[in-house]
Order: sequence, then C-alpha cells, then structure tokens
Amino acid sequence: QVQLQESGPDLVKPSQTLSLTCTVSGGSGMRTYYYWNWIRQTSGKDLEWIGCIANDGETYYSASHDLKRRSSISRDTSKSQFSLQLSSVTPQDTAVYYCAASDYLTTVQIRRSDFSSWGQGTQVAVSS
Repeated sequence: QVQLQESGPDLVKPSQTLSLTCTVSGGSGMRTYYYWNWIRQTSGKDLEWIGCIANDGETYYSASHDLKRRSSISRDTSKSQFSLQLSSVTPQDTAVYYCAASDYLTTVQIRRSDFSSWGQGTQVAVSS
C-alpha cells in the first residue's frame, strides 16, 4: 500500500512562491502508479486539479490559464518525491493542498475516487 505525505509551509505571503513536496513510501514507491498529482480544495468548493507528473517525466497542467502559468511540477525519483511550485500566490490560493496518485489522467470534474491514493492534505494560507 503506497502512502503519500505532503510537506511545506502553512503560511505564505502574497506574491511569493508556494513550494510543496509529496513523499511517496511503501508499495513500489513511484513505480506503484503512473501519474502523480497535485490537487487543492478551497473552503466550500470542489476539488481542483492543478497538474501532475507522469512516470515518463511528462508534466500536465490545469486548463486554467492562470493556474497553468503559475504552476511547476517536478520530481526527484531518488528520494521518491515530487513537488509543486505555485508562483505569485494571492489569498485566492488559500486551500488544502493534496498530492494523489493514479493510473489514469483525470483533469476536470475530479472526484476523490478518480485517484488511487491520497495524502492527508496540508492547509496553506496566503496572507500578509
């Protein structure tokens, strides 16, 4: 059973870059699933897919122009980690951020059941 754990700051100032890391353990590590995703949920809203990195190194990002422009996903397979950098954050980026794994690429109207394994989530606030 693969486990995912997010880590990063819980408070970021506006205009700064949010950096989050997901550490994968158990199972066959990052060979267990094919896509390694970042997802967020703002208060009272649906899950929002940010992007993912595949095991071939290809990255995919949200169709939202603003989110795509500010997002960058990378990985360090030697550490079984993948990361999200979200630049120029605003208070609207305040959310619970999750990492999740899947064997299929699902990018819109996502549900929790679309992903095989989830991290517990990390609350990030953007505030001065």
